[in-house]
Amino acid sequence: MSRKCRFCAAPLSRVFCDLGSSPLSNSFLDANAPLAAEPRYPLCAYVCERCLLVQLEAFETPEQIFSDYAYFSSYSDSWLAHCRAYAYAMRERLSLGARSLVVEVASNDGYLLRYFREQSVPVLGIEPAANVAAEAEKHGVRTLVRFFGTALADELRKTGTRADLLVGNNVLAHVPDLNDFVAGLARLLADEGVITMEFPHLLRLMRENQFDTIYHEHFSYFSLLVAAEVFRKHGMVVFDVDEIPTHGGSLRVYACLSASKRATPGARVAKVLAGERAAGLDRIDGYAGFAAQVAETRRSLLDFIERARREGKRVVGYGAPAKGNTLLNYCGLSARELQYTVDRSPHKQGKLLPGSHIPVFAPEHIRDTRPDYVLILPWNIKDEVISQMGHIREWGGRFVVPIPRAEVIA
Repeated sequence: MSRKCRFCAAPLSRVFCDLGSSPLSNSFLDANAPLAAEPRYPLCAYVCERCLLVQLEAFETPEQIFSDYAYFSSYSDSWLAHCRAYAYAMRERLSLGARSLVVEVASNDGYLLRYFREQSVPVLGIEPAANVAAEAEKHGVRTLVRFFGTALADELRKTGTRADLLVGNNVLAHVPDLNDFVAGLARLLADEGVITMEFPHLLRLMRENQFDTIYHEHFSYFSLLVAAEVFRKHGMVVFDVDEIPTHGGSLRVYACLSASKRATPGARVAKVLAGERAAGLDRIDGYAGFAAQVAETRRSLLDFIERARREGKRVVGYGAPAKGNTLLNYCGLSARELQYTVDRSPHKQGKLLPGSHIPVFAPEHIRDTRPDYVLILPWNIKDEVISQMGHIREWGGRFVVPIPRAEVIA
């Protein structure tokens, strides 16, 4: 079967990184149910030789992946602080008020929009996962349980709904029909409205070997070079960009309609684009060599696990993020090597991680069992985790981060 790029439809054959096969990273198993065979899919990322978009094939529909979702945004304190700061800054920057409308696509449990509501700015969430959207409604965030694209954008526009601020945090990567999604953004945006999209920066992913960010729910991986071209194709201009620390290093792009008075790219856009070109992301050979980095990280983690085993040390995990499931399945780790993991989300506690079948407990389980090492699977929030779990040092426990290579933190 011929693979086609989801943006430019060119033939797709150049491998960027092959992580073997893996189940869907958020398809947790019930620890009390009999284990059944799990569907596993190739986890191989390609880079388009024409447009340079890094991407996965789609093996499951969005409905299968996202209609009942295990990820709730509100269980990370640092993420909530990030979102609150953004909401207050954007209200000021765009002079948002009671007659404005902020729309968030993939609004999850209302984690962000509630901060606009507390400033008396009207909001609308769009979230396909009904179980997650129900949590948003409990917090007073009006939410449509729908997938977003041109069809929904046109429906909303017919009712007079246009967004003064249209937000998408970590959703652009999750979209299999990229052109329909971005075209929908353009249709829903007010004439002088602003879109902000946050997504992990491909340049940081490559430099810091963040291969665990690659999983089936992430269909695409963006440089600013490619993202700006995607928006341009659909009548928009990326006029500003922030480099932000979330998810190991992300971009927040600001876009507007091409006819808007804002539609002139600023100095920060030029700076990021220049950095990407200097790193070779504007040519196909700039993507070579990443697979070798990935293999080295796997060797590093497996060497640590083997040393701990020889020394009779117990290793457990902290967190049950999607990226952790990519890492564990790629490295072939199971409950034999990582006895259990813990997570603050009650929606994951009592489950088994997909593929590895490692059990998930509440964080208090670490104090009860006193392991020697705690492997921080959501390494992007390691400072938050170390602050919350610093008591492991009472019995000599130590933290380990796996990316960019296994490192024991003193």
